[in-house]
Amino acid sequence: MSVCFDKMAVASRRAALKASTRIREFRRDESGVLLKPMIAFLLSMVAVGGIGIDLMRMERDRTILQYTLDRAVLAAADLDQPLPPDVVVQDYLNKANLSEYYQPPIAETGIGYKRVESTIDTTFETQWLDFSGGQDMPLYANSRAEESIDGLEISLVLDVSGSMNSNSRLYNLKNAARDFIDTMVANTADNKMSVSIVPYATQVSLPKDMLDQYNVTDEHEYSNCVNFTGTHFTSTGLSTTASLNRTMHFTPWWSGDARPSNGLIQYPVCDERAHREVMPFQKDANRLKDFIQNLQAWGNTSIDVGMKWGTVLLDPSAQPVISALTSSSVNVPGVFADRPAAYNDTETVKVIVLMTDGQNTSQYYVESDHRGGNAPVFYNSAASSDKARYSTYNPGNQRYYWDNMNRWEDHAYGQGEYRECGYYNCWWQDEQGTPATVTQLTHAELFARTSLRYVYQRLFADWMGNSAAKNSWYYGVYDSWGTSTKNARTKAICDAAKARGIVVYTIGFEAPSGGVSVLKDCASSDAHYFDVQGLEISDAFASIATSIRQLRLTQ
Repeated sequence: MSVCFDKMAVASRRAALKASTRIREFRRDESGVLLKPMIAFLLSMVAVGGIGIDLMRMERDRTILQYTLDRAVLAAADLDQPLPPDVVVQDYLNKANLSEYYQPPIAETGIGYKRVESTIDTTFETQWLDFSGGQDMPLYANSRAEESIDGLEISLVLDVSGSMNSNSRLYNLKNAARDFIDTMVANTADNKMSVSIVPYATQVSLPKDMLDQYNVTDEHEYSNCVNFTGTHFTSTGLSTTASLNRTMHFTPWWSGDARPSNGLIQYPVCDERAHREVMPFQKDANRLKDFIQNLQAWGNTSIDVGMKWGTVLLDPSAQPVISALTSSSVNVPGVFADRPAAYNDTETVKVIVLMTDGQNTSQYYVESDHRGGNAPVFYNSAASSDKARYSTYNPGNQRYYWDNMNRWEDHAYGQGEYRECGYYNCWWQDEQGTPATVTQLTHAELFARTSLRYVYQRLFADWMGNSAAKNSWYYGVYDSWGTSTKNARTKAICDAAKARGIVVYTIGFEAPSGGVSVLKDCASSDAHYFDVQGLEISDAFASIATSIRQLRLTQ
């Protein structure tokens, strides 16, 4: 028994000695001295890294959320958007897998504008931050969009040349332009938008009250067009004091004789009829659409002249003109008395929509030596048609040739009597008629009431000879500006308009290559040019209406 206890005691002492040795060795061993700090440091790194991961995840979601929200409110604020704003915003968030963040937007809609604001104010569920004893983080996004039209001045420059009668072009143009007016008026606050319509063919005709605001020569008052010089196309404005040459009222095409007592010639270079005159600064949709409906097409094509007047009606130099028209028969609304706005007015957008189905062709004008003064032509305005007659004076023999009577006399027909002889006797024939007035016509009176073809063929060819009469009284009376000159002028005025910040849209409506080239160069960009056929012209005007409306992100 004692022997066993001794053995156990020896074993215990050995174990204690071994443990004591190991403890002394551990105390002397320095390899584990940083273990605790390292463990603490590693735990800290895991916590900080986790927080960083949470922050990165949150910023990712916030960025995607803001981007999606921006797109959603832009779509919701579109005036063409048929869906309610809350449906649009929610749909965008659903498709981006962010539906859990949806909150109803705030929308405000009125005539000419729609505003949508959406705010997301929620929390982001963290993972690692919770592990370190933190909390979920706030997640915030806000976006506000508005589509609206503030001050807007539009010049519709519409081709009404003869080729517009082909292929239903004029009919299709009228429908497209009327729809454009409806769209713009319906989506614009009252008094914010003005529309001027500039019908152009060989020339552009103005209302008399409008032309009277400029310093135009006074050779006649039969019609109201202006012959511009090349320098006029280098700027958008037009002086109200500098002298302007009135376009003479004449026709190089028609061959009839209107006779002074029976009215004016047909098919003049400058059309005097009201439906061909410019309609400046209007806002009433019905009045604008009625004007468009009454357009008629004939004549050559002068894109440069149409564009010039389109820019004049947007240039601040026309402000006193427009102001004067508010109290004239033109009936410009008084709210537009201070328009056109200044170019630096950031609240006003100036737009030209230029349309043609052709290209620049010849523009005719009377040469300076036939613009003023009297013509060697006399007219007897007798009440009876058989007594109404022209007489032409020949300075070579100082005698008068009587139209349709093939005779020379020493006075104009209607100033007395002439001797008529039969087979057996002679008698004095009364020239007067009842009543009768013999008048020497000015060049302006002659050309306005008698076509150039009739003048040379019927008044002068009988005694001058056809060739001489044609050279003197047809080709010698008028001249023209051709396609190349007018193309250069069009480019100049388009460049001047764009330099002033005017937005220029152009429409080539079944136009030839020459016209397309001019229009593309005139447009503000390639995207502002439309090449259309047939009914596509309605799509072009609809696209322009959408483009004009200023869709913008406000925050």
